[in-house]
Amino acid sequence: MSNDTATFSSFKAVHAPVEIPLNLYRPNGPGKAKVIALRKLTGDSSPNDVEHIVLDYQGSDYWYLDGQSAGILPPGTDESGKPHKLRLYSIASPGIGEGGQDKTLSLCVKRVVYNDPETGEERRGVCSNYLCDLKVGDMVDLTGPTGKAFLLPEIADANMIMIATGTGIAPFRAFLQTRYSKRLSEKGETWLFFGMQHGADFLYQSELESYEQHDSYHLITAISREQKTEAGQRMYVQHRIAEHADAVIDLIQKPNTYVYMCGLRGMETGILEALNAAAEKKGSSWKALHEKLEAEKRWRIEVY
Repeated sequence: MSNDTATFSSFKAVHAPVEIPLNLYRPNGPGKAKVIALRKLTGDSSPNDVEHIVLDYQGSDYWYLDGQSAGILPPGTDESGKPHKLRLYSIASPGIGEGGQDKTLSLCVKRVVYNDPETGEERRGVCSNYLCDLKVGDMVDLTGPTGKAFLLPEIADANMIMIATGTGIAPFRAFLQTRYSKRLSEKGETWLFFGMQHGADFLYQSELESYEQHDSYHLITAISREQKTEAGQRMYVQHRIAEHADAVIDLIQKPNTYVYMCGLRGMETGILEALNAAAEKKGSSWKALHEKLEAEKRWRIEVY
């Protein structure tokens, strides 16, 4: 185990901890965690299998912040006989633990199954299938945490625009739990754009919808296989952003707004195009806005 940390400094930082935990446990000396709960998040009609997995790491010095990732070391070796490399997963619980239970974290994992484009043979993701097949009581090798840029805003009353697809919802689940419990008195707005394939893929649906009781919270979903745009195209998150262009750009122009994006790498292009079009519609320059967000570290992207 190592004690690597990073100092966190930000303009008017009021919520920043003294340090950020980084790589407290590494592949050559992983921590041990026990599976204490599992539940399937996707509905029976979904072709996808996404599991919510809760790990207990009592007895270790592991700790993490909202927005960080955990490393998992799947057992066994690859085709060359070498140990499998670690896989990183965004942590789906807030730093205080799953359900507020200390020394726990949760992961949101999609079982990866696909056909080899050359042979047609079925392939299965090594780590995702290992995790999805775990049982309560099983032990897992845990590394990390990693990540020091995809964290909650450090200033009070910040606005958050969160854009997620699929299991990219994981860190935002953590953000929302903290935002509407520990930071409920703050006045910032929270916008969540969440894209999925089917209605049965609405991960954490009841939980995400429960925050709609707060006036500051706006939940907008895009269900690509079930909804169409006015032009008859599949509905993706960038189309929903376009529908709310005025509100989104007005918010981005405010100096206390942070933009987060988490999900498959392919989502980024369409979203950037939508934001560019939205800015033009408002008579603004997206290039200038984007550069300002990046310079002030208010543009936070985690794509894979």
